[in-house]
Amino acid sequence: MTAATADRTHRDTLFVEDAVILEHDSHPGDQFILRVRSPECAARALPGSFAHIRCTPAMPMRRPLSIMRADAQQGTVDFLYKAVGTGTRALSERRPGETISLIGPIGRPFTPNSERPRTLLMGGGVGIPPMVFLADHLRHDRHWKPLVLMGSEVPFPFDSRPSTIMVPGVPPEVIAAMPLMDDWGVASRLASLQGYPGCFEGFITALARQWLEALDESQRREVSVYACGPHPMLAATAGLAAEYDLPCQVSLEEYMACAVGGCAGCTVRINTADGPAMKRVCVDGPVFDATLVSW
Repeated sequence: MTAATADRTHRDTLFVEDAVILEHDSHPGDQFILRVRSPECAARALPGSFAHIRCTPAMPMRRPLSIMRADAQQGTVDFLYKAVGTGTRALSERRPGETISLIGPIGRPFTPNSERPRTLLMGGGVGIPPMVFLADHLRHDRHWKPLVLMGSEVPFPFDSRPSTIMVPGVPPEVIAAMPLMDDWGVASRLASLQGYPGCFEGFITALARQWLEALDESQRREVSVYACGPHPMLAATAGLAAEYDLPCQVSLEEYMACAVGGCAGCTVRINTADGPAMKRVCVDGPVFDATLVSW
């Protein structure tokens, strides 16, 4: 197998399944958590993967949704999405027991750096799901020391609670956490400009800076950054990582049509060894080295 071929192994995992809706719960801010039975996708999904979903039989154009959790044993896949257009609003009306056509898992996943076990996971808005998936992936090995920071300007799609896990460098009043993370033993904190109780009042990049400043040099050399969210947040995260000389991987979000590399409708400018090139977010990404992205 050549290096080029090995680099494309994530492209050989696509399956088309009629996924059965098991649960479909609504949350404030037009947010929904969808759980489906999709054994092939569940068995092969990795943090950073997404699926291309046909929201309703009447709409041939699919919508890409980031995978939030995948349980290979149960054959289930979870998605968190926001109903913002015709397709996702139609999807939000689908009920348990119905089936939806799903293609997945798609995309290049995150690749944690074993030499930097202090993993800083940063998710903003609908960029939260890949961070949940990555935290779930890392928590099973004590080598990793993940910290998950989540930001949102609409209510979080879960009831936060005071964390039982202390995080050095984080203000003591910033105590709100995702309950699932505490249950997993993973440190997490929430940030928002909306004044939600226990949340950091500001952007998660500012909170991340406070945490980084509390580390000594040897600890900072163990940090790696992984992020997904709106483009401005990712650009700020890339800048923060560069300032502290930290490796950083970002999951980009772009409008997609085919999502399997055929239409080149989701291309972004990436700096390669041979110069700038247009790369497809669906199959060349969605995860990229932040230093290679033309921000």
